[in-house]
Amino acid sequence: MRDKLLILSVFIVASCGLAYELIAGALASYLLGDSIFQFSSIIGCYLFAMGIGSHISKYVPERRTLDTFIEIELLVGLIGGLSATLLFVIFAWASAPFRSVLYALVFITGTLVGMEIPLVMRVLNQRQTAFNDIVSRVLTFDYMGALAVSLLFPLVLAPHLGLARSALLFGLINVGIALMTTRIFRKELIAPNTQMMRGGIALLVLTGAMFSAEHLTRWSEKSLYGDEIIHAQTTQYQRLLITQWKNDTRLYINGNLQFSSRDEYRYHEALVHPVLAKLPQARRVLVLGGGDGLAVREILKYANIEQITLVDLDPVMTDLFTHNAKLTGLNQHALSNPKVKVVNADAAQWIEQNQDIFDAIIIDFPDPSNFALGKLYSVPMYRLVMKHLSENGLMVVQSTSPLHAPYSYWCINATLQSVGLYTHPYHAFVPSFGEWGFILASKKTGYTPPTSYSVAMKFLDAETTRQMFFFPPDMQPVKTEVNQLNNQSLVHYFEQDWSKVIR
Repeated sequence: MRDKLLILSVFIVASCGLAYELIAGALASYLLGDSIFQFSSIIGCYLFAMGIGSHISKYVPERRTLDTFIEIELLVGLIGGLSATLLFVIFAWASAPFRSVLYALVFITGTLVGMEIPLVMRVLNQRQTAFNDIVSRVLTFDYMGALAVSLLFPLVLAPHLGLARSALLFGLINVGIALMTTRIFRKELIAPNTQMMRGGIALLVLTGAMFSAEHLTRWSEKSLYGDEIIHAQTTQYQRLLITQWKNDTRLYINGNLQFSSRDEYRYHEALVHPVLAKLPQARRVLVLGGGDGLAVREILKYANIEQITLVDLDPVMTDLFTHNAKLTGLNQHALSNPKVKVVNADAAQWIEQNQDIFDAIIIDFPDPSNFALGKLYSVPMYRLVMKHLSENGLMVVQSTSPLHAPYSYWCINATLQSVGLYTHPYHAFVPSFGEWGFILASKKTGYTPPTSYSVAMKFLDAETTRQMFFFPPDMQPVKTEVNQLNNQSLVHYFEQDWSKVIR
């Protein structure tokens, strides 16, 4: 019976070990961006540390094997459990040492986790269990535990508990394993009373942290963003945070500003109206991204539009901007309009499977800061989008800043041209972002900017529009590669461009 409990503990500690790795990778991606690099480097560091931990475990004296396993569980529970909360606080307090602390925690946790399985195998071996059976059972439960948490983390834990409380939950589980092992193997331990006392203290610390984790995370984010946080939520796909200062409401996704209510109208008018003002015959519009409904608000100003299909990955995002009173005040209840159909799906997959044709396509994806987003600006994606655009239709892509990120901007332009589209680059000044760029594209030549508008706007008029399509000397085109799916040159351009900008 005791051996079975030890084997079961392998399943649990394997789950906890992988959970800390996933949480560190997700948190680094949210705070630092570039998810592929963050996950790759953290996984590499973690696995390397596990190897070191496995090697260190052989120096544990035989008589202290079980005691050491319990001590390791307590340490992993405390360090791994508190890691996410600690990292949030450090990032808000002083971002400079964040990476050092992040990798130090990953390395320490990985080293301790690497010691767990060898120690369990040694305990089982001491109990005269056949070695072949030990290896088979331990590894089987190890891999099963890893599978379980790899499914639970993105589907249940991160969306509902958040990163900080998920880490604390697994920390509590590690401490629970330590206490259970102490109780069951009490007679075989050197200092069972000491282990129980340590376990009790660890349990109190983690339980207290569990109750205060949300408060600490909010305090950290408030210190980071400065304004009052009125909504913060970790979804299956991203971290959404909304702040309020006087009459300024701001949305951040994974720490990146998406809009400020003080000047978002400049961005969204520039995004939508140079397209729709030239399409009085338009009836059907496709919006890719733009789950805040602000672009849809502008589209609904045109009486000739009969149907708008909005495709956004995150249902939490679209639900928030459909039902939250403050946010629906910004988009004027656009997502509840009967003309609007909201689809929560991966835009690339949806557009590949759908057969509909649209008179106008508005592409409002986040900036291509990682490879997952970069694919949405690639040749295959634009070929698919082109198939859904009517022969006389127009499409527009938000394309980052031609001033601060010129290689990124003109790479998007070159990529659109590479699939046979005629492009018409333009830009607008949005105070929250600076000079921002858009690229209008069509299947046919002959587009000219609007000289008048039939709908009410705060920003655009004929003269402003004319100036938007003029590029001064410091924003002239630069030669770039096309963004292919297999090279993702746009993501590299984006990193290089923005690394030169002092924020």
